[in-house]
Amino acid sequence: MPGATEPIEPSPFVRTRNQEVINTIPPTPGDFEDANRGLMAVPKRSAILAKGSKDTVVWDFTAYDFLQDGELADCPPSVNPSLWRQGLLTAVAGLFHVGGDGRHTIYQVRGYDLSNMTIITGDSGLIVIDPLASYETAQAALELFREATENTAPVKHLIYTHSHVDHFGGSRGLFAENGGNAPEGLRVYAPVGFQEHAISENVLAGPAMARRAEYMYAARLDKSPYGQVGAGLGLTISTGEVTLVPPTDYIGGRLIQPTHEDKWSQDYVIPWRPGLYALKIDGVDVIFQLTPGTEAPAEMNFYFPQLRALCMAENATHTMHNILSLRGAQVRDPHAWSKYLTEAIQTFGSDPEHIDVEFASHHWPRWRQEDDRTNIIEFLSNQRDMYAFLNDQALRLIDTGHTGVEIAEKLRKLPRGLAEHWYDQGYYGSLSHNLKAVYQRYIGWFDGNPAHLWSLPPVEAGVQYTTAIGGPEAVVRVAENALAADPPQYRWAAELLNHVIFASGDKCFAITEETLAKAKQLQAQTFTQLGYGAENGTWRNFYLTGAWEVLAGPQKAISHGASDLVRSMTLEQFFEAMAKSVNGPKAAEEQPTPIVLRWQLGVQECTTTLRNGVLIYVEGRDLLAGKPTATITLTREALNELALAGHRFTQNFNEQVVNGTIQVDDQAAADTVFGYLVFPDPRFPIVTPRRF
Repeated sequence: MPGATEPIEPSPFVRTRNQEVINTIPPTPGDFEDANRGLMAVPKRSAILAKGSKDTVVWDFTAYDFLQDGELADCPPSVNPSLWRQGLLTAVAGLFHVGGDGRHTIYQVRGYDLSNMTIITGDSGLIVIDPLASYETAQAALELFREATENTAPVKHLIYTHSHVDHFGGSRGLFAENGGNAPEGLRVYAPVGFQEHAISENVLAGPAMARRAEYMYAARLDKSPYGQVGAGLGLTISTGEVTLVPPTDYIGGRLIQPTHEDKWSQDYVIPWRPGLYALKIDGVDVIFQLTPGTEAPAEMNFYFPQLRALCMAENATHTMHNILSLRGAQVRDPHAWSKYLTEAIQTFGSDPEHIDVEFASHHWPRWRQEDDRTNIIEFLSNQRDMYAFLNDQALRLIDTGHTGVEIAEKLRKLPRGLAEHWYDQGYYGSLSHNLKAVYQRYIGWFDGNPAHLWSLPPVEAGVQYTTAIGGPEAVVRVAENALAADPPQYRWAAELLNHVIFASGDKCFAITEETLAKAKQLQAQTFTQLGYGAENGTWRNFYLTGAWEVLAGPQKAISHGASDLVRSMTLEQFFEAMAKSVNGPKAAEEQPTPIVLRWQLGVQECTTTLRNGVLIYVEGRDLLAGKPTATITLTREALNELALAGHRFTQNFNEQVVNGTIQVDDQAAADTVFGYLVFPDPRFPIVTPRRF
C-alpha cells in the first residue's frame, strides 16, 4: 500500500479460510474460454495518458500484469481465491469479435476501462454502444479497433444503455480527430430519463460519491496481491476526462413510442408484444426493452434480430450487482429488476435459437452451445431468481420484525441452485449489503428501536464508549485481545478501535498520541485482514483503502474533469445544483427579506429567489416574487464558467462583470446571494474524525 514500508501479511486465520475457498472451486474452463473467445488484438501500449499530457496516466495496462500472467492455482494467500478468479477473467484485455451475420459485425473492446465498448458495423458507419468512462480510454479503444480491422468508417450512431458515467463518459473521445466535437447528423440513443439521472448522480451528489468512489475502486492503492485486484465488475474505473454528447433520440420519449402490432415485421424474429420499440439504425434492426428502476433509474436492454444477439446492458453480468452501491446512489428496486429480466426471457428467449450470443456492458459474452441450447436462458433465469430472492426474502424477514443488520446475518448464503454459479457470487454487490439495501428501500434508515432514533454522532459516541470501557488504553487492550482470539474477532476489534479513533475528534477528550497511533495501527491491521478475506471486490477496496487512510489521512482528490456535464445541464438543473450549495441556516438568519434575481440568457429567462434559506427556481418570470432585486444578463457559456469556477464562483462572477461578459444592475444583491454558496472539501475524512 502507498506509504507502507512493508505489506501486512495475511493472518493464519485468513490464510486458512482462503485456502478453504480454493479447495471448493470446481473446474470452470467455460468462463475462461469465453473471456478469450474471439480475441483479435491486444493493447500495444503500456498506458493511456491524459489528454494533452506526457506523463499523467488515466489507465495503466501494466498495473495488472500480475493478473494477466496469473493462474487460478497461483492465488496468493492475501486474496480470496473467488475474487482472484474474477480478477483473472476481467484482466483479459483487447478487441474481440463477438458475432455478426456477414453484413454487420459485433466487436467489443474490453479491459480498457471498468466497462466494455461495443462496436457494430452498420451500412454507412459505426454504431458504438457505451463509449467507456472517459475521453482518453474511448479514443484508445476506437484506435485499437481501427488498427486491428483497418475499418475507417465514421461513427454515425451512439447508444447509451443507461445513465451511469462509465457508459457515456468517453463519448467525445470517439471524435478526438475533430477536437472532440460530434459530427453533424450524429444520432445518439438513450432511454427516457437518461439526462435527468446522469446529471443528478454526477453533479448533485457528485462530490460525496466521488470521494467514496476512491474507496470503492481503491484509486490510490497499488495494484497487487496486497492491494487492489479489481472491483468485481471490472478492474477499476479510468481517471480521464468525463464527457457527454447529449442524446438526440430518447427511447420512450415523445418521438419514439412503442411499435404497434401492425408495424411489426417478420424480420424481427420474435413475436410482437406491447412495450417494444423497433428501430432500424444504419441498416441494423434493433428492438429495445426499457427497464427503468433496475441497475440504473434509466436503462434499456436491446436485441438485434438479424444478428441473433441480445445486449443486457448492466442488468445481467457475471456477478451479483448492487442494490445500493457503496459509493452511494439511489436504492435500486430488485423486484423491478427481476420483473424486467423475466420480461426479457419471455420476449427474447421464447425460442433458444433466437439468441446466438448474449453480451453486456461489463464482463465477457455468453454464446449458445449446440449441446446446451438453454445456456443463455439459464444464465438470465438464475440472475433473475437471485434478485427476486433478495427482494422477497428480505421482505419476508422485514415483516417478522427483523432489522436490516439482522437480515444480513440471517441470510448469509444464496440457495444452492444459485450459489453454485460463479456469476451469482458477490464480487461487486454483496448479499450482506444488498439485503440491508432492500430493508432501506422499503423501511428506511430507522429500525423501529427508539434507542436508535436519536443516536449519538461518531465523535461523541466514541468518547462515551471509550470512557465507559475504562479509557482509550483499556479499549485498545480489549481490541488487541479480540485480534489475538481464536478465531480472531476482526469485526469487534474494528468497532472498538473505531470508537477510540473518533473519540480523538473531541479536543477536550484526552487521548495520548502514543495510544491514538497504536489504535490506528491496529485498525489498519484489522481492516487489512478483513480485506484479504473478502470475496467482494469493493469490500476489499474499502477495507484496504481504509487501512491506508487511517494512517495516512485523506489525500488530495483525484480530478476527473467533467465540464461536459455542466454544459449539458438544463437551467433548472444548474440552479438545482446551486440551491444545494446554499448555507441555508445562515442565509435564513441574515436575510429575512427575499432577494430576487432575474436571469436573462438570450431568449431564455428565469428567476431565482433566496428566501427562508432556500433558493427557489422558476422558469421565466416568477409572478409571485415581486420586482427583481437585480437583473443579470449573460450568455450560457458565461453561466457554465461560473459553475466550473467552483469555490471561485463569486470571484469569477465579478471578473466577468468587469470584462463585460456579464451585466448586472445591482451587483451587491447578487454578491449577497452568492456569498451564501459553500463548496465542499473533496478530501473529507471517512475513517478518521474531522479536524477540530
